[in-house]
Order: sequence, then C-alpha cells, then structure tokens
Amino acid sequence: MKSLVLAEKPSVARELARVLGCNQKNKSYIEGNNHIVTWALGHLIELKMPEHYDSKYTTWRLEDLPIIPDRMGLKVIRQTTAQYKAIENLTKRKDIKDIIIATDAGREGELVARWILEKAKCNKPIKRLWISSQTDKAIKDGFKSLKPGKQFDDLYESAVCRAEADWLIGLNVSRALTTKYKDPLSAGRVQTPTLAMMIEREKEISSFVPKEYFTIQASVGILSAEWEKNGEKRIFSAETAEKIKGKLEGQKAILTEVARKKKSEPQPLPYDLTELQRDANKRFGFSAKKTLNVLQGLYEQHKLVTYPRTDSRYLTKDMEATMNDRLQAISSGYKDEARPALANKGKVLARRVFNNEKVSDHHAIIPTEQHLNLGKLENDERKLYDLIVRRFLALFYPAYEYETIQARFDIAGETLSARETNIVEQGFKTVLGKDDDSSKHQNLGNLTKGKAFNISSVTVSKKLTEPPNRYTEADILGRMEKYGLGTPATRADIIEKLISAEAVERQNSRLYPTKKGKQLIDLVNDELTSPELTAKWEKELEEIARGKGNPKAFKAKIRKQTDQLVSEIKASDKSYRAHNLTGSKCPECGEFLKERKTKEGKILVCSSIDCSFRKHKDPKLSNRRCPQCHKKMEIHNGKAGTYFQCRRCNIVEKAEERKKTVSKHEERKLKQKYSPSQESFGNSLGDLLKAALEKKE
Repeated sequence: MKSLVLAEKPSVARELARVLGCNQKNKSYIEGNNHIVTWALGHLIELKMPEHYDSKYTTWRLEDLPIIPDRMGLKVIRQTTAQYKAIENLTKRKDIKDIIIATDAGREGELVARWILEKAKCNKPIKRLWISSQTDKAIKDGFKSLKPGKQFDDLYESAVCRAEADWLIGLNVSRALTTKYKDPLSAGRVQTPTLAMMIEREKEISSFVPKEYFTIQASVGILSAEWEKNGEKRIFSAETAEKIKGKLEGQKAILTEVARKKKSEPQPLPYDLTELQRDANKRFGFSAKKTLNVLQGLYEQHKLVTYPRTDSRYLTKDMEATMNDRLQAISSGYKDEARPALANKGKVLARRVFNNEKVSDHHAIIPTEQHLNLGKLENDERKLYDLIVRRFLALFYPAYEYETIQARFDIAGETLSARETNIVEQGFKTVLGKDDDSSKHQNLGNLTKGKAFNISSVTVSKKLTEPPNRYTEADILGRMEKYGLGTPATRADIIEKLISAEAVERQNSRLYPTKKGKQLIDLVNDELTSPELTAKWEKELEEIARGKGNPKAFKAKIRKQTDQLVSEIKASDKSYRAHNLTGSKCPECGEFLKERKTKEGKILVCSSIDCSFRKHKDPKLSNRRCPQCHKKMEIHNGKAGTYFQCRRCNIVEKAEERKKTVSKHEERKLKQKYSPSQESFGNSLGDLLKAALEKKE
C-alpha cells in the first residue's frame, strides 16, 4: 500500500519525489515504492460562478442582485481539468491507503488541497506535511513526523469562510456598481478600505495649505547651534524671527547645560513577509508582488530561506540548536560577517527572538542549512537574500550603543542648542551597514558649564511646510498591517488588483489614486471603506483558524452584510462618469469608446458592458528596426498581409522581406546559439542559418 502525496506545484512535487526516492515519472505524477507524488497547479478547484447556479446570471442585471446561494458549490477550473482528473483517479486507486497533504503550510495551501479532495469525494485518511523550509533534511524530518489531518480542520474552515466572504461581497458589490453605473467597477472587503486610505491621503494633500516659517542658526565660538523654544525650532512670524536675530547678534552665549545620555538600540528581529516587502521596496524599489515572487524562488528552487508567507518575526526555542548549522551554510558568502558569530559557537545575543508564543503557523524568514552558492543567484535574488542574511546575522551581534550630548546656551533669555551623537558600540550595525547618524561631531562633552562664547554670525532661513507624501508600497503595506487588512500572503495581490482595476497607478515609486478610483470610493458603501470593519473580519477568521470562532455565524453575518450593501447601492442617487471616455463611437454598437492604458500601449474599448469591441489606439511597435533610422517599426495588417512601416522615414517592408538578410549582430547571435562546440566556429553562415531553420521546424 502507498501514500498519495499532494503538492501545490510541480517544482515542489519533483523535490519531494526525489527525497522520497520516487523515480517512475508519469505525465501527472511520480511513483515510488511507498509514495506517489502528484501536484496541483496552484488552485485546481474554485467556487462556482453565478451562471453555474442559474443561466440567467450570465447577463449582468442589477435586479438579479444580490446573488446569495444557500450552499456554495465547487467547480473544476477549465484550464486545469486534466490534472484534476489525474489526481481524482489516483485517489481512487486501491493501493492508495492515505493522502498526505503537502501543499503550502498555510491557510491558502490548506484550501488548495481540501477542495481537490472534497471535489473528488475522497474519504481516505488524511495526514499533513507541515514544514517551514524545503531542504532535504526538513523534508525528511517532516515525513517522519506527519500530523493528523484533523488538526488542520479549523484552518480549512477559516479558508472557506475567507473565500466565500470574498465571493459574496466582492462579486455582488462589483456587479451592483458595474451594472448601475455602466462601467467596470471593482470593490472588495480588503481592496476597498486599502483604496480608501490612499484617497484619504490624497485629500490631505489637496487640502494642504503651505505655511511660511523660519529657523535660526548661529555660530557659537567654533560650534554650530540652533534657536529653539520648548523643543520647537520653527518660528511662524518673520517679524519675530528678525527680532530674535537682533537679540542674538554680537552677544555672548553662556553654556547653561550639557546633558549626556547613553542609549541602546536592540538588534532588529528577523523579517516577516510584510516587513521584508517594505524594506525591499525602500531599498530596491521592488513591488510587493515582485518581492514575494523572488522570495518564493529562494524558498522553493534554491532552498536558501524558510517559508515566505509568515506573519511572525520570532523563532521557536527548539531552533536555537540549528543556529550554528545555518551560520556554517552562509559562511561561504559572508565569511567576515559570520566569523564572530561562529567564534562564539553560534550563540544568539538577541535572546528575545526565541518566543514560542509569538510563532503561530510559521516562524520568521531566516536562512536554511542549505549550503550557499551566491553564483547561482540572479541579481534580484541576491539582493533579497542579502537583506535576509544580514538581518539574521544581526541576532549574533551586540546591541548598538551610543551617547547623545546636548549643549544649551542662554543669550538674553533666548536659547540656542547644539547636539551630537557618539557611537559607543557599533554592534549589529556592523553587518547591517554604517550608522546613519549624520550629526556633526563638535566635542560637546569637553565643554565646561558656565563658560561664555562669542556669537559670530546669526542666519535666518525661510522655509515652507510641506504636504504629506503619497504612499509608497512600503507605506501602504505598513498601513494594511496596522489595520489587519489582508494577510502577508494576500497584500501584494490586493495592491496589484487595485492597479489592474485602474483605481490606482504607480508613478515614481508612489501610488496615485486615479480619477476612477476617486469616484469609486464615493460610490462604495461607507461601511465597506472602513479599515476597522475589515480588520474585525480578519480577526474573526483568525479566531476560526484557532478553533475559537464560529464559521456558521461568520457566514451568516457575511450574507446579511452582502444583502445590505447591495440594497444601499440600488437605492443610491449618486452619479458617475467614466473618466476615460473619448469622442469616438464603437463601430459595432454605437456606444462611446473608452481609452485604456495596457502593457501593449493604449487601447480603445467599448463602454458597453455587452460589447467586446477593442482595438489598439496607436499601431503596435514591432522588434524590427528601420534600415535607415534604426527605430522600431510599426506593425500593420493590410489586405496584402502583415507589413512594417517606419513612422519617421515612411519606409514600408513586407513581413517576408529581410528573410535572407542577416545583420552582423544577428550573425553573432546565430553563431553563439547554433555552434555546439569550438570546432564548429569555422561553419559558414549558410550552415548556421540552415541549422536555425531546422531547429524551428
């Protein structure tokens, strides 16, 4: 008898099969003596769409809403039917004694597997592989200590509640808005409050009125000092600033106080996903989605980091015994940085990182015991891995210690102050980078209280208060985390969804609400824009996952909420105008065309929901270069077939022209691609072209 192992992706399945000794490869599974390893392709099963309950829902009508099925049904995703059927057949094999769920160890991974097994009506015993890294050792240890499937029933219930809530609210509210205002408008229980936060920031910026203020700097002996009063350095009156300047000029300053304070900054904790996404956005401009994708590669393919989709920044106490092995693994790429930690036998100085109570499903993201070969990493992978490793190494270094010194001077009742910071112990900043303190060292600690200094110059600087900045992805991720909007695994997708729905756009690494987004937030129910409400729902989902919540009560509440939200939209008297309407009309139905930006350039689409007309506004550029100006040529389709045209030179070429003409650059590329060894470098270009054509055929 054998166990059927269900992984989430083919790449993970191949690794599991290798470790388990399965080597009989099949199109949809890999078989061994004791195990058969198969895989999903992400989700194979999804919730049924409205038209699967009743064909009348194929056409979107406001009067048909809300659509609230008594019991939500499941369907196989059409594109993945073949793989689902293969898994279904495997579950029915008589030599399969049990199922081992080996999908991602989290809420969504549980849903992927359970829906497949539910749709296949599989009643065989379930076990769970729950691991936080993909190294051979972790996989072997995980299979030695498989957990009973029942232990994760509550996690599955939480995942179902989340999926049904998103379907009911997202689908019904989006359909209601779209049909009422005749434009694709998307809303949801997480994306809408996230958009609302961006809109709120936009209102703060637009309503901001800059104020003029002044600061005063003075030279006190050889020292630089600033005027201040009760900690405030700004003066909002030009007259007052000039009056203070007059009082200071040519006077003597008496040192009244030298305050020294020793401070300590503890080692930062390792990353959770959201914190890593924020840092990668600040440091490298990575989007949250890009960070997650790169991180997934470091986890699955290279096996260099632990499970990515974690919300914890702590480690369990039993992991302390693995620290030295992890240091040894990374030492080939971080020899100097790891040496002090290894000399101390891998002892972690930041003891607070070991806290079992603050680790839920997964611990923080840290390096694995897999041997490091930096040469195998691409540039983006290396950047992200470097962040993770240095944050991990910081745990083995002392705290950062420094001393602040503040000197205060009295001049005719006015106060000038000078500050400096002196580093006592660089500590963990040795591996994280240089201290960012930019204060000028003025040796304030050597000053004597009561001493008098001449004031040699006084300068008044005029400035303006500035509006708050629009959010970066790092900012909005922090806000989403603060309000409990989404999970570490879903926040990146929420941002991307807002962008694809044209409610938000990226400009210079910041997120700008569009005209459509601003109108949308006015149309959506006030309750749905509240971060507090969505955060409350997320908290309830977490309680269900821990076995402390009531799934039935949650589902009933969401259904009631859906009905209320749709009723409010139906009754609303608000108006909406598509911001991207053009003066051109659709040649198929006569409605006005809308202009949209896509990766392939601007396109024109019909404003009617029932019409699918679309075309490129500007001709699409090809990779063919103009022989005269070398700019990319436009590609057109005419009666005689496809042709290329240079807008600048007006040169026109048919698609088949240049077939026999090869540039020097193309010739070099052909030689590199089709010369298998050094011996073939003498081959003629004709032979290489022949090889290329044979390859294509």
